[in-house]
Parts: sequence; C-alpha cells; structure tokens
Amino acid sequence: MAVLLDLRDVIEVPGASKSFETQLDTQRLQTPSVPEIDAPLTARGSVSNHAGLLRLQSAFRATLHCVCDRCGRAFTRVKPLDVDVPLSGDLEAGEGDGEVFPLEGNSVDVNEVLETCWILDMESKVLCNPDCLGICPQCGKNLNDGPCGCVMEAEADPRMAALRQLLQDFSDSED
Repeated sequence: MAVLLDLRDVIEVPGASKSFETQLDTQRLQTPSVPEIDAPLTARGSVSNHAGLLRLQSAFRATLHCVCDRCGRAFTRVKPLDVDVPLSGDLEAGEGDGEVFPLEGNSVDVNEVLETCWILDMESKVLCNPDCLGICPQCGKNLNDGPCGCVMEAEADPRMAALRQLLQDFSDSED
C-alpha cells in the first residue's frame, strides 16, 4: 500500500523536516525462511533537508518467526532496522543507483523505501545460530541435538584430491 508523504514544505527549505508514522504490510516482507512477522509493524521517522539533500531516516524493530535454512528448526528473532537513505527529485539520478530513492513529484512513497531497505538488509540464509550443524544427509536427524547413529562414510569429493594431496605433502614435510 503506497503511503505518499508530501514534501513540498521540506524540498526548498534547508533545515526543514517532516515526520511520518506508517504501518508496513508484513505479508509483503515475508519469505519462505520468514513465514510470519508479528503485526502491526509500525515505523516512525522523518524526511529532512540537509543543505538541499533530502534524507529519509527511520528505525523500527520486528519480531520474526523463522525457519532455519540449514536444519529446518522454527525459531523467533527480533530484527532491528535503521534506515538512513538519500532521496532525489532527479529521476535519472536515482535510476542507476540503488542507494538513492527517487521522489514522485513532490512526494515519496515511505512504505516502498522502507520495504526496499528491509529486503536489502535481510540475510541470504536465515540460520537458528551461526554454528548450526544442519541435518544428517543420510538419516535426516538434526545434528544440533547430537550426533546421529548412522554410520556414514565421508564420501571424498574427487575435485578435492589435489588439495588433500597438497595438505598431506605439507604435513609430511613438517615431520
């Protein structure tokens, strides 16, 4: 849902600012790894003119209900997001640069800017913890709960044979 913030009072007045408060659509922010976000997700902030440069600033937190990409375990995480991005009235200046958000006439779509910043700030892999061991590829047991009982021989990747030989040669030369 577009939330246009009229900036006519800010664009030509250095030092001026305009506050906003908006609710983001949590369904638009969900992914397979983050299937649920606690609502309502309220963001507060302002757009200010710093010597002719417009900046949108906001900070908010969200409670995410996640599924680990490595082990499949469900967990909850609080994600803060601090936004501080420039805005531009020149549409061509903002087209090639993902760091500058274009104005729509004398307005900015606050929700679009915040949703874009949210998506760009998300991790590519959502893990329950950085040291997650995942699941056993043979029996499917969550290895974070302890070792599995299956006897799984580590299959040697033939592409690593040269590296294994180099490491073996190095350890033999140290003896």
